[in-house]
Amino acid sequence: MSRIGKKPIPLPKGVKVNVGDTAVEVQGPKGTLMQPLPPGVRFELADGELRAALVDESPSQAKFWGLARSLVANAVTGVTDGFKKELDIVGVGYRAELKGRQVVFALGYSHPIVFDIPSGIDIAVDRQTHVTVTGIDRQLVGQVAANIRQMRKPDPYKQKGVRYTGEVLKKKAGKTGAK
Repeated sequence: MSRIGKKPIPLPKGVKVNVGDTAVEVQGPKGTLMQPLPPGVRFELADGELRAALVDESPSQAKFWGLARSLVANAVTGVTDGFKKELDIVGVGYRAELKGRQVVFALGYSHPIVFDIPSGIDIAVDRQTHVTVTGIDRQLVGQVAANIRQMRKPDPYKQKGVRYTGEVLKKKAGKTGAK
């Protein structure tokens, strides 16, 4: 039995759910998300709650029970509240600038890096060293933030680069610090 799969998903006001055989469509104030379902899992809508259930109790299908429930719960949270990831740019001369649907990064390379913002994602640049990625799809928000971080990973020696807000880096000693 999956502890996560057994939990019901409460539906806030203003959220409409359309349950199909292979997907669940969630509509809310921020948008619409379609979540495909893994095989062997179905959803039932009753009393303002959404419950995940197994078609049959085989172990090969039961492993997807908690996964399906988490994915649909994230879709419900996304269309009501949305998701947000924040990144900090650390380094002398490192900065970001928003130009339409593109973000231009200066990260110490000989050229600026132009990042196209995908549809469904909003990026805000507060100051020149703080980037906020928001959207309704949790996976897409996390992937875009990871792609931005990948442009200049945090350096363990000089502590420069793009990092998540609140990320703690372990500083390494250089060659002179080894004595």
